[in-house]
Amino acid sequence: MPKPCDLKINIDGQQIFLLKEKVISKYCGGLKKILNHQKRRCHVKELGIRINDFPGGPKGFELVSMFCYNNGKIQITVANVSLLHCCAVYLGMTEEAFSNNLLQQTETFLERIYYWKWNDILASLKSCQLFYTYADGYGLLEKIISALAKFVQNSDSNLLTSSPSASSWSSSPESNFAKRFSFSSKKTTPEKIKSCLPRKAWWFDDLATLPPTIIEKLFQTIGAYKADNKDLILTRFLLHYLKIATQTKMVNCRNSNEYAALAETAAYGVISVGKETFSCRGLFWVLRIVSKFGLSRDCRTELEKLIGGMLEQATLDDLLVSGHDMGVYYDVNLVIRLVRLFVDINGSDGLSLQKVKRVGRLIDKYLREISPDQNLKISKFLGVAECLPDSARDCYDGVYKAIDIYLEVNNTYPSSIAFHMNHLPKEKEMEKSK
Repeated sequence: MPKPCDLKINIDGQQIFLLKEKVISKYCGGLKKILNHQKRRCHVKELGIRINDFPGGPKGFELVSMFCYNNGKIQITVANVSLLHCCAVYLGMTEEAFSNNLLQQTETFLERIYYWKWNDILASLKSCQLFYTYADGYGLLEKIISALAKFVQNSDSNLLTSSPSASSWSSSPESNFAKRFSFSSKKTTPEKIKSCLPRKAWWFDDLATLPPTIIEKLFQTIGAYKADNKDLILTRFLLHYLKIATQTKMVNCRNSNEYAALAETAAYGVISVGKETFSCRGLFWVLRIVSKFGLSRDCRTELEKLIGGMLEQATLDDLLVSGHDMGVYYDVNLVIRLVRLFVDINGSDGLSLQKVKRVGRLIDKYLREISPDQNLKISKFLGVAECLPDSARDCYDGVYKAIDIYLEVNNTYPSSIAFHMNHLPKEKEMEKSK
């Protein structure tokens, strides 16, 4: 009488399955090869093997066992198709082993993925997080993301052509996807497009729950990755995504590099639309968000050029960006760079006296704000004071008030700071000494 079970399979050291070798080998071609090799090597009838890092762990293997013991049949749903597909590839459950095997059944099911509902695609994508390496390596992740991208891209085009009424954005994802809008024969101006664009599309919050690796692949699939991103809606989503990541403390020193490419993609998206879409305050907000993840030097320079070109619109709160250098409370180097960019950019068209005086008043306020910082070096303090041309100030009272505060807080002798004051007008220094 044959034994009911002659095969032990240990999955990830978590669960042991007692199975019939004949039943499992019938459908799992890859597993059959392993067992036959072990038989020839060990000359044993009862076999036991351990499989580490199996897709989905014991749950995944349990589904495969159910399939095998049910004569090659199992109910495939959007909830389990991703896991079943990866298990089928891993165990070699192909047509070579058995006709209409599990791999064939899952591939047939996945052929209709472009007809799935939004929530089904999202659920299937989230399930892949448990076996991400396999889903990615087997091409499954790319297939699901491509279907997701169709929704996003269709939504993006709808935003440019549909009515901007509030009801347009409260409809379900499925109804939005089902609609097909055609471009109007009338000319659509950038101003009209801008006025129709909401700050959030219906899919923002849904995608905000996905990990950065999947979001990165989504943007690569759409063709809006890093410098190729010129889409305003996608850019706004990324800023929304990064903001949530920082607010919920999903980002830490260990995983911040996972978000770096997305931050750069968002920055390039902002750069592509420029000041026509973002105000000076908005650009400072963008800079604060993306700087937390690190930016390439070229990308940061382009973003700072945008801000520098419209610095006269900034407020003191905009300039108070947290510092990261040697314990300095505010990022003084950033302000110096922005002011120099302002002078360079506006100087090419003839520096507007009104603009430069506005920036001068702003910088004097900034000097008074940073002067109590005991970690601020004299050279940096004066670097801010001297980065503007003399025409920016009618008088230097604001600078001297800031110097007084700096001297008092830092217990610095007037002579030591005066040594560095090479660019302040001599007559003003004389007035100050009287």
